[in-house]
Amino acid sequence: MKVVCIAGYSGAGKTRLIERLIPALHARGQRVSVVKHAHHRFDIDHAGKDSFRHREAGAFEVVVASDQRLALMREFEKTVELTVHQMIAELSPVADWVLVEGFRDCDLQKIEVWRHLSEKPARYMDDDFIVAVATDSPEALPQATQRPVLNLNSADEVADWLQASGDRFDYRPEIYQ
Repeated sequence: MKVVCIAGYSGAGKTRLIERLIPALHARGQRVSVVKHAHHRFDIDHAGKDSFRHREAGAFEVVVASDQRLALMREFEKTVELTVHQMIAELSPVADWVLVEGFRDCDLQKIEVWRHLSEKPARYMDDDFIVAVATDSPEALPQATQRPVLNLNSADEVADWLQASGDRFDYRPEIYQ
């Protein structure tokens, strides 16, 4: 499995890039999983559904499955901040690529998503884990870089670069234990 973090500040276009990268990689015969960090309390379940009622009754985990999908919901008794590596460990190992969003300070190799108009600072100068920059305004980068500069508006270009650079993204969980 290959893992790459799509990093950047809120509003930079990370989610949009990922939602375009998934079909671009899929078109190249790749199976893609996503790890997304949510900063807010979220729920994928709905009041009145059996699984919601089971959770409300105190179930630690509820697995809901059909012939087309599976969902696992786990309730933490106290606040738990999972690491990106713990979240990756929850995934099926059959994915070719795992795209990680929302862990800009993690120790994974990253593509920084940067937009000049966002007025947020670029991070590639200070983060050795950033291996490429995806931007819509390469001429406005605050500092020249030897890292590849990719067209943020071309998921195919980013997917091609990922495929060509694939070995560098091989995930070895033993490194992070």
